[in-house]
Amino acid sequence: MTGLLVKLFVKNHEQAQLPEVRASYGKLSGMVGIVCNILLFGVKFLLGTLTASVAITADAFNNLGDASSGIVSFFGFKMASRPADKEHPYGHARYEYLAGLTVCVLILVIGVELLKESFLKIIKPKPVAFSWVTIVVLLLAIVVKLWLAVFNRTLGKKINSQTLLATAADSRNDVIATGAVILATVLSYVTKLSLDGYMGLLVALFILYSGVNLVKETLDPILGKAADEELVTEIEKRIMSYPGVLGTHDLMIHDYGPGRQFGSVHVEVAAE
Repeated sequence: MTGLLVKLFVKNHEQAQLPEVRASYGKLSGMVGIVCNILLFGVKFLLGTLTASVAITADAFNNLGDASSGIVSFFGFKMASRPADKEHPYGHARYEYLAGLTVCVLILVIGVELLKESFLKIIKPKPVAFSWVTIVVLLLAIVVKLWLAVFNRTLGKKINSQTLLATAADSRNDVIATGAVILATVLSYVTKLSLDGYMGLLVALFILYSGVNLVKETLDPILGKAADEELVTEIEKRIMSYPGVLGTHDLMIHDYGPGRQFGSVHVEVAAE
């Protein structure tokens, strides 16, 4: 399925190093994420309303947040693909980082809201209607999210995009969250205990934990994370391979977005 979508919607998909092709990969990921997550939100929200389950409703709004993330990612890649101009001589690729940061903020906001709802459900618990249809639908949702995780991870590796790899990790986290919802629903039915609010609380905390980690990963390149040691070693090795070069120092690498790294270095040569 992933290969078919790439062939259909990414022109010159084999040349992933080209900015316009990279943008097409990112936009494809965003559109697929939007469609899948909106469908999942609608189904889960309906189930959560019918069964009075805050955990299922929490999981539904998590999918809505993922759909919003897809929209942000789509436009982030679109803006990042714009060519360099007089005002921005190093291009606009950092828009991808800003899009990723916006996604992280959305995840944190949703996590806080779900945390509040879960606390209210713990304080004032309500019975949750059990249905095997609900369980089956949630299991199907897990299958969709597993595919999305693999889909985004494949595309992320293809174009070396931390944004898509983070999206893949988010989908993987959703699988865990939905699995927790299923567990709470079954345990509540078997034990007759009201576990819905507590499981909703765990889901919310998990979303917040993931959001904080994603914020850190997204902020690193924006704040100026140190260059990868392997890259530094490779650059120095290549410079030293030229005849007459005695040494190097003061290597500085600036990250202006994925595929947009610029460096400067002092090269030592003989005085004559």
